[in-house]
Amino acid sequence: MRTLTLAQARRVAVAAQGLDRARPEPWSATSAHVARTVRRLGLLQIDSVNVLARAHQLPLFSRLGPYDPTLLDRAAGRPPRRVVEAWAHEACFVPVETYRLLRVGRRRVGRVQLDAEHPGLVEEVRDVIARSGPVTTREVEQLLDDRYAVRGEGWGWRWSAVKRALEYLFAVGETTAAHRTPQFERAYDLTSRVLPATVRALAVPPAAEATRELVRIAARAHGVASVRCLADYFRLPQAPTREAVAELAAAGELEPVRVAGWDRPAWLAAGARVPRRTQARALLAPFDPLVFERDRLLALFGMHYRIGIYTPAAQRVHGYYVLPFLLGEHLVARVDLKADREAGALRVRTAFAEAPYDDGAARWPDAGTVLVELAAELRAMADWLRLDDVVVDADARGDLAPALGAVLR
Repeated sequence: MRTLTLAQARRVAVAAQGLDRARPEPWSATSAHVARTVRRLGLLQIDSVNVLARAHQLPLFSRLGPYDPTLLDRAAGRPPRRVVEAWAHEACFVPVETYRLLRVGRRRVGRVQLDAEHPGLVEEVRDVIARSGPVTTREVEQLLDDRYAVRGEGWGWRWSAVKRALEYLFAVGETTAAHRTPQFERAYDLTSRVLPATVRALAVPPAAEATRELVRIAARAHGVASVRCLADYFRLPQAPTREAVAELAAAGELEPVRVAGWDRPAWLAAGARVPRRTQARALLAPFDPLVFERDRLLALFGMHYRIGIYTPAAQRVHGYYVLPFLLGEHLVARVDLKADREAGALRVRTAFAEAPYDDGAARWPDAGTVLVELAAELRAMADWLRLDDVVVDADARGDLAPALGAVLR
């Protein structure tokens, strides 16, 4: 069995994610670039937090540099669509060809309780969408004469019965988003009217075949991974994932390998590149596919990483919306960023250096290089967000903050 050093495994992972590839010239990326990137990653996780940019937009910036975000909106919202919303890792954009594979993982949570509380509502909502779609939650409520609207005041998410029915129909694949409104609301329509005819004509594969194809996609996106990581990518159960891995290995599509320092078997995707070095440079969103499996991130890059948006302010260590900074094969820093659109500035609220990882210390960039490259990436992000300046807050925390402010000035 072949053994990969941890440094080799890191470079394989970076290359598999397309982060070491040359970016197009700023603002020159096309819809084809977007479609190829989504296909390489297999999915883009969706999240509504907009302190910097939408979560699904950031991985494309990390790989394409400044690009027009409406390219993704068009790919998902205008026929013939190239991507579509579905439950995958979480709510995600996936290539339209992948949609039929995800039937194996469709969730049916909440139907029994919903039927008990509001008999016939799911069918009523489905009929409204069939007659009037694409429609938002509020439009469906109005078409049902506001009989199910949320009444009174309350804290947090208070889904109406209509919203619960819509989410159920979305989860089981009967509906999906035809597009998103400027307020980021889903406009629901029947899935049969959203998917291109060429995709609708494809047969839905048996569960085992679908799982095998999803594992194949996950393996290609990871480069090298454990079974746990492969299962997590599309939230697949462990047992069928192991069966799919065994079948792909027997077919020569996965190679068993040892990764130095890992306490579990690993699998290398056939054709995965093992670069001698990498020139990657990227700020990675909390939901970027390279970092969203935190145990894998710790095993590969030595970074214990948690998103701060779900943590009370007093308990946050590195900030609210923290992005790891990839330089070469290492995560060398992390920064808490905010797009201050009113002031026209990208604000750096914290900036922390990472300690060199034991096996990679020899290739760890020096502090000056980290600062210069981080400043350049922050300026590129500000350009993409149509912000005029990058500002390190006067009270910014972190050992990199003072020097980063000086470099930016």
